[in-house]
Amino acid sequence: MNDILAKLLPLVVALVFAPLAMGIIQKVKAFFAGRKGFPVFQMYRDLYKLMHKGIVYSRSTTWVFRLAPLLVLAVSLIAVAWLPFGGLRGLFSFQGGFIFVAYLFGLARFATLLASLDTASAFEGMGANREALFAILAEPATLLAFAALILTSGNSSLWGAISWGQESSFAEFGVVPLLALVSFFILALSENSRIPVDDPTTHLELTMIHEVMILDNSGPDLAYIEYASALKVWFYLVLMANIVTAIFSISGWAQILAMFGFAFLLAGIIGVVESSIARLRMKKVPDFIGSAVAFALLALVLEGIL
Repeated sequence: MNDILAKLLPLVVALVFAPLAMGIIQKVKAFFAGRKGFPVFQMYRDLYKLMHKGIVYSRSTTWVFRLAPLLVLAVSLIAVAWLPFGGLRGLFSFQGGFIFVAYLFGLARFATLLASLDTASAFEGMGANREALFAILAEPATLLAFAALILTSGNSSLWGAISWGQESSFAEFGVVPLLALVSFFILALSENSRIPVDDPTTHLELTMIHEVMILDNSGPDLAYIEYASALKVWFYLVLMANIVTAIFSISGWAQILAMFGFAFLLAGIIGVVESSIARLRMKKVPDFIGSAVAFALLALVLEGIL
């Protein structure tokens, strides 16, 4: 029983704190803009309000559009259940599990693309086209970064690849996990539609990517999508926090506290990045995502040399 509760704890932490991480990002952006901004708990309120509103469906939509928000949320929950936290294994773990997790998020993206196309809107179809293009670049970077960590740790499970406490410590491997960390940070910005790839607060037709695909969603459906987006951001924050605690060989209760600290610190860094640079031109986005591939490949090359 205690073992099951310990495996459930990372999932519970994700469910509770994912909206808070989004609030920290928005609070940091408000600070740099010279505004007071919303409270860090604003997303909890927004989700509560959306869950109590009605849903409006376009006449052109089918069951695909109605199913997509639930599927996206369910897939995000399953993906987060694989994530270790503070030395605790995720609810699920097996060799090669990182591939399964990567394609869970791919399934969520596919459902969102189909739902946006199901609206019969050229506007949303434009966003779906952009999302599919950038995903082609982001997914290889994800797999290559994981491959570098797997070669470093000697373990192909998600737990073994990114968590301290296995047979070897990342501290002795120097720059390889740091390069993978940089690659994952770039992916965290691109995969979650953050600046400089996309601006989640804009409503300009020529610049939207993710936001344009969910314009027709409302009420609980929109709440499911927003919550799933927060869970995906949390996944990348904790993924990177695991690597950082591995590098510094932090263990025990200190590791759990460090995980929270690093996750929220990385959320703040994302807010700083979004406040410091402008959104890239659409034709420059592939180059930015390609840099994640370059860092991951460099980590693989150095791992082979070392």
